[in-house]
Amino acid sequence: MYHATTDELRIAVLGAGHGGRAMAADLAARGYHVSLYNRTLEHIEVIKARGGIELQLEQGEQVFGALKVVSDQIEAVLEGARLVMVVVPACGHVDIARACAPFLQDGQIIVLNPGRTGGALEFRQILFEEGCATDVTIAETETLLFASRAMGPAEARIFRRKNSVPLAALPATCTPVVLDILREIYPQFVAAPNVLYTSLNNMGAVFHPVLALLNAGWIERTQGDFQFYVDGVTPLTARVLEVVDRERVTVAAALGVRAQTAMEWLATAYSATGSDLNEAMHDNPGYQGISAPRSLRHRYIFEDVPFSLVPIAELGRRFGVSVAAIDSMIQLACIMHGTDYLHRGRTLERMGLTGLRVNEITNLVMYGQAQRVG
Repeated sequence: MYHATTDELRIAVLGAGHGGRAMAADLAARGYHVSLYNRTLEHIEVIKARGGIELQLEQGEQVFGALKVVSDQIEAVLEGARLVMVVVPACGHVDIARACAPFLQDGQIIVLNPGRTGGALEFRQILFEEGCATDVTIAETETLLFASRAMGPAEARIFRRKNSVPLAALPATCTPVVLDILREIYPQFVAAPNVLYTSLNNMGAVFHPVLALLNAGWIERTQGDFQFYVDGVTPLTARVLEVVDRERVTVAAALGVRAQTAMEWLATAYSATGSDLNEAMHDNPGYQGISAPRSLRHRYIFEDVPFSLVPIAELGRRFGVSVAAIDSMIQLACIMHGTDYLHRGRTLERMGLTGLRVNEITNLVMYGQAQRVG
């Protein structure tokens, strides 16, 4: 059962999609002072009228999260908040950063849930470009804590929670401060060495866009009427996944990061093993029953290509790592969507990394300064 806390911690949740709605309700139902923002008022009108969100928990328990503020005015939601949980697709991070910039207050902690690849770096850069001199701490998670869905205009459901989710602040010296605030709220968050680790262990960068693009014909023909990670994974599609994954891990190594391989991640997260990625993915019961996207206008492409694959490719080219397979996936997505994701995506410039060497990037993510060493 949920128990109210006596803590007066104020939390702002930015984004009222699947994850944001579930997080806001989850925190509010446990007694936290929670405010919810969404840029489109129509999307949250019923929540505002009811004063909160009905939430179904993993065990089937129904709770109600009573929200203090529900608004499309971000200043009203940020006012007095110590913790700001950003729960929007990565394509919305820039807009959120720009909207927040004039209203942030000293001491606030901003957590991107998740950052995808380079999220905290881009958010920091946007605040700088907007002239925001407020003393805030930005952090990002490796993935979203919940598997959740919005079930109605003011209803949400949490299907499961991950056992642990790595988190890092920018700079990493602030990670203990962030985790100290979060420890009571979500003990599942654990420290990652820095945001390069959370960004380059982004497994969705591999699984989501590759399988969507390589199964494009089937998705269009059936409107996603097949099991994405079961039927969509074959020996040949898995071979492409392996090459894309190897390039990701190699880019990480060039930056001094020991990233998990997809095989290692499947074994850790789901105890799924096999002689190759094809076998390991089919050994995962957690993938059973997950349907493919209904169309190719899906976040697996319009979010994961520009905000996961593009920054990895940019870092690879900067430090001499071959990213031919990743580039082929990006180009395929550009052709299918008629969009230049290479220029619209999270580039080195947008992450504030243009011209930096490895040791300078390391100093930036660890200490907040890109000092040149040697």
